[in-house]
Amino acid sequence: MNRRRAPRRVSHSQRRDVETGGEWRQRTPEQWRGQGKGTVRGTVEDERCEPQGKGISPMGTCQTMCPARELRDREAQNRLHRFEILAGTERDRRPRGDPLPGKDTTNSTDLRPPMVLLKTVCYLVDDIAASPTLHPWSEVYSFVFDRMRGVKQDMIIQRVSGVDCVSILERTVRFLIYASYRLCGEPLGLYDPCINDTHLQENLSWLLDCYATGKEPHPNQEEFQALGLLYNLGSARATQHVMELPEKLRSTPSIRLALSINRAYLERNPVRLLRLAKRLNFLQCCALHRHLVTCRRDLLLIFSHAYSSRNCCFPLDTLAQLLSLDTSLTTQLCEIYGVEVNHNNKVVFSKTGFTEPEQGKLYCKVYHNLVAEKQRDLTVGSIIHGCA
Repeated sequence: MNRRRAPRRVSHSQRRDVETGGEWRQRTPEQWRGQGKGTVRGTVEDERCEPQGKGISPMGTCQTMCPARELRDREAQNRLHRFEILAGTERDRRPRGDPLPGKDTTNSTDLRPPMVLLKTVCYLVDDIAASPTLHPWSEVYSFVFDRMRGVKQDMIIQRVSGVDCVSILERTVRFLIYASYRLCGEPLGLYDPCINDTHLQENLSWLLDCYATGKEPHPNQEEFQALGLLYNLGSARATQHVMELPEKLRSTPSIRLALSINRAYLERNPVRLLRLAKRLNFLQCCALHRHLVTCRRDLLLIFSHAYSSRNCCFPLDTLAQLLSLDTSLTTQLCEIYGVEVNHNNKVVFSKTGFTEPEQGKLYCKVYHNLVAEKQRDLTVGSIIHGCA
């Protein structure tokens, strides 16, 4: 006799630790300081390890960017990255990355205090990420990314908070947002956008939590509240978070502009979104850029229905202005989506002719001119330090 299987029950203890990957999420201070046991999707390992004990966090005493014992071990094992070797020597003075397997991560002599961690991050930005002589930048990114993970781990073990914590997280978020734009389209072996997104979302959530719980003033809060919404455009959680901000903060120019762009995105109004995007600064455009492909696709689809007539032609120059592209890229984009451009530089829309591009045929990096125009003479160091 067939019996129906009873539905599987999930306890509250199992349910509460489940997280959604790849989206902005608010965390409690306890989770960020190592109390929680949330998992990270993909291949990123859980870094929020907590030392054993009764809530007592170890305090780091290491005053160098790489502990002396680890420096000796790495030199003996010949495990030095080429960016770590001083010119003309075989010695290492660069910051460490992830700890060796089996290493006691709670040893105070191996933990760097907040001031040293901030110094390490500034070194990574100024001497590595912003260096004009270190190439390729995908390798620079990998090196800095790995060392920033080590910084984050030391912060979590010590439950770092306050001004130094905010300064480190702000530079980390800027670096990851900039990398998401600069390395867009690189092979997965050199840059994985999913892993970058996971770390960006976690650091951004931690930073916004510091703003919410900290008592000291945060002069850059407006910048990062806006960046969080622009990066997570259309997210209900990100929108709700911004709408719950104090009126004075929510009324600042950057956040008001981000809210207007988010509203245009939700209303599927790509013309308004792209017009507003021209008012963004460079880093804000970097945060927004991953949504531009969808936005331009929606514009062509809407116009393919609105102007679907053989007797109706749309000027190519006008369409290029609406898409924030030059005419050659606009023509190329129209061809990818099956939109006809005749010899008179007129666009002939047809709702039956619009087609979705084949996988791998549309490259986001080709259409970055809206962002590239904003960069001009900005240096990597000024962008990550927030001096742009």
